[in-house]
Amino acid sequence: MPALTEADTCRKYILPKLYAAGWSDDQISEQKTFTDGRIIVAGNKCSRKKPKRADYLLRYRRDFMIAVVEAKASYKKPGDGIQQAKEYAETLGLKFAYSTNGHGIIEHDYLTGRERILDTFPSPDELWNRIRQAEGISNNAIANIITSPCYHLSGKTPRYYQEIAINRSIQAVLNGKRRILLNMATGTGKTVVVFQIIWKLWNTRWNRTGEYRRPKILYLADRNILIDDPKDKIFAPFGDARWKIEGEAVKSREIYFAIYQSIAKDERRLGLYREYAQDFFDLIIVDECHRGSARDESNWREILEYFEPAYQIGITATPLREENKDTYLYFGNPIYTYSLKQGIEDGFLAPYKVHRVVSSVDAAGWRPSEGELDRYGREIPDGEYSTKDFETIISLKGRTEAIAKHLSNYLKKTNRFDKTIIFCVDQEHAEDMRKSLNNLNSDLAKEFSDYVCRVVSEEGDIGRGHLSRFQELETETPAILTTSRLLTTGVDMPTCKNVVIVKVINSMTDFKQIIGRGTRVRDDYGKLYFTIMDYTGSATKLFADPDFDGEPAIITEEEINNIGDVVGKPVVTMPEEYNSAEDSGEHAPTIKDIADVPDITPRKYYVDNGSIEIAADIVYELDADGKKLRVVKLTDYTGEKIREIFTSAAELRSKWSIADERTTIIETLADKGILLEDLIEVSGDPDVDPFDLLCNLAFHSPKRSRRERADRIKKEQKEFFERYDTDARQILNEILDKYIEHGTAQFKIPDILKIEPISRYGNVMEIADKFGGTEQLRKAVYEMQNLLYAG
Repeated sequence: MPALTEADTCRKYILPKLYAAGWSDDQISEQKTFTDGRIIVAGNKCSRKKPKRADYLLRYRRDFMIAVVEAKASYKKPGDGIQQAKEYAETLGLKFAYSTNGHGIIEHDYLTGRERILDTFPSPDELWNRIRQAEGISNNAIANIITSPCYHLSGKTPRYYQEIAINRSIQAVLNGKRRILLNMATGTGKTVVVFQIIWKLWNTRWNRTGEYRRPKILYLADRNILIDDPKDKIFAPFGDARWKIEGEAVKSREIYFAIYQSIAKDERRLGLYREYAQDFFDLIIVDECHRGSARDESNWREILEYFEPAYQIGITATPLREENKDTYLYFGNPIYTYSLKQGIEDGFLAPYKVHRVVSSVDAAGWRPSEGELDRYGREIPDGEYSTKDFETIISLKGRTEAIAKHLSNYLKKTNRFDKTIIFCVDQEHAEDMRKSLNNLNSDLAKEFSDYVCRVVSEEGDIGRGHLSRFQELETETPAILTTSRLLTTGVDMPTCKNVVIVKVINSMTDFKQIIGRGTRVRDDYGKLYFTIMDYTGSATKLFADPDFDGEPAIITEEEINNIGDVVGKPVVTMPEEYNSAEDSGEHAPTIKDIADVPDITPRKYYVDNGSIEIAADIVYELDADGKKLRVVKLTDYTGEKIREIFTSAAELRSKWSIADERTTIIETLADKGILLEDLIEVSGDPDVDPFDLLCNLAFHSPKRSRRERADRIKKEQKEFFERYDTDARQILNEILDKYIEHGTAQFKIPDILKIEPISRYGNVMEIADKFGGTEQLRKAVYEMQNLLYAG
């Protein structure tokens, strides 16, 4: 009797054991996928690695996962899957991991650190009681709140990491922790997490004093866009319980929204927040809390301190840095972190390419000629101006136009309607960039007046209208938005494909917020990765920071001339690090230098003359493991990866000559970001056989063309062809001719049989009959492939 497979074991033994222990179908998720699989970018093509899938996830309640079970075939040992089960349990934040072959059961208990052999699975109540005892959850009312359901009518079930963040936050509040911090990367659904936290507490009538009432909750942020959108959309299920605090202290609702500026003190008032009693709110949610609310010197900090009795949950997307240390000092260490790196690894966030584009003035600096006057007739102070000075001290019209020309050309090569955000130095710079892009794309602007728009604070409702249309999935325009700081945080842009940096960014916090505009994934709209166009070196500099946790998938370097055209070919590299150019010896005048000049109304010097070129453009990539690569050519990288898999050309040949093995090799290389068609293109030898190219790159073997291989088999393997009659022999020769023209894909049966001139010999069955049947046909083509790569 054959041994039972893993699937047989699950059906015959494991499920009955779970049922016997008291687990119901509602509590058992079988073959549960909990990640989407990392997105691999190779050239302009994308694929996904296999998602993580648990054999069984066990839930105490619908929204409270409690254990993971890994199943193995009955002929294996019960503990063969325990390492996999532990890995999944640690990812999912579970306290119990099990491995079983259907007979014996191995349990790893994270509460005690012990492993033991079991005959039966523990019941749901037993596991929950073990957690309650270990974590001191003695109150039944508290236990019921922790395991209470999320809101599901929206059709969106929380992802695994969101469920962890929700449940840990609820438990922290119920355990009396007054200051709580969640660190979740941009694009991972922080607002959904906050909604569910509030829903569970509101729906179960939790409050700070233990009275029978719903809680009073305040949702705080620093921008209207971070308040209005959640209030009107995600938080709609709360209905009339919602209220935005503006102008007066309404006290009859339960879920309040406010921006600091509307309730904080200023020179005209003591602060609207003081019209609420200090103990009015039970819970305060501080969205994007790294943006100043917890700084010691911030008057916004006064609001949090005034409402000291309330529980306060801070939400941030940035790890601890010098610029946000006050946030961590105030809220404490995060109770849960879901990083950009982990989001990309799980396939929930989009990886990205980086184009580092360098203009001539950014590369070499700019210096005015003696006595040179700006647009307003002012003499420009002598000095060496560099990237950090452009658009802060000196405004070079030619640089803006060169960048706009280069970006327009890039979009013409990709897709002119790809949603693109450009981060400029200030509002004025954003307007200059908008104007240049509009004029360079006047053919589209003539048809779509909003093809490129500026969205800055002074635009008000008009700018918000542009932004709203940009966010919509089905709208084509606006296709390009220029901004300075307004769009750096809290704005969901699911189909944004290009993030353009034309300002110097020194803050890791700001950088992560900016690239977060592109990290959303939308498979249904073809949005699987995005591109960062870096014209200031900010991105590549911050990638080298050891604290950065989400390196790029591709980096490209290009040079552009004075009118924005690319000079030479782009350099595509696989980077380990990128060292930005050092400042030149002489430095530009500082802002203080300019401020000392009396009676100057414009705050910059404006230079309208002169031509500026793009000097370089680099493309950065990551390998499929998410590791930053060295700056090497694709060919060198391929050779290195082949040597990691095969020790010699002979070993590679032994696998390559077998069709199934060859397919596996091609798929393995694709998972590492290496596509054979791209490799052949880079090699500059379109006629080379892929096998010979790989051997050449890895082991320095001589390259052979496909024609050389085909001619050799015809000449040296006549005996093989003479086994078949005239028609069959001619069909094999026609397949070889197709191989010469197109490569190994032409050995695919039955597809090749449907193509001229082979199809002239009849349909698939008629052609197979010429070889004595379908199986004999496959064997003939299979043997011919083996002979093709035999030497």
